[in-house]
Amino acid sequence: MGGCREAALPDSEGAGDAPGPLFAATYERLKAVARRHLAAQAGTTFEPTVLVHDLYLRFGSDPELRFEHPAQFFSYAAQAMRHLLCDRARARRSLRAGGDWLRVTLTASDENLVLDSAADALALDAALTRLAAEDARAACVVELVYFAGLTLEEAAGVLGFTRRTIDRDWRFARAFLRTDLES
Repeated sequence: MGGCREAALPDSEGAGDAPGPLFAATYERLKAVARRHLAAQAGTTFEPTVLVHDLYLRFGSDPELRFEHPAQFFSYAAQAMRHLLCDRARARRSLRAGGDWLRVTLTASDENLVLDSAADALALDAALTRLAAEDARAACVVELVYFAGLTLEEAAGVLGFTRRTIDRDWRFARAFLRTDLES
């Protein structure tokens, strides 16, 4: 995973804690964040527990993964959750014509809810990628607040900047994303 983790935090290769203890300590918080994201996606059948367990599997797939401090864990978790949600949205969109799904008759409005939420998730991912090209730190702030569920104060601590700087980044990122998503 690129972006926020490598750009703002020191490399943790070969040192620090394995993700297991950090993951266990933040399990309920990660589930609450997953629940919030999934609630915003109308028509999804994806459960918060499944998303968090997929996140855990992603952590476990790299035995070399180590974190010097919890800030690195949250940065990595935010990016991993963003990518899992986008992968899920892509899968829903690719299967919309039938695919492996059990065929069920939907009303036009039911189908649009599912497709619109997938399209929204992918549009947000693309907008975040454009934001990262413009201002990588602001994109990191969005990932930490939106995908990892950190407060702005916590994000400031993770990134090592003052709360005032993070507030500016947050305002800029929200304006950038709003403009990008509306166009």
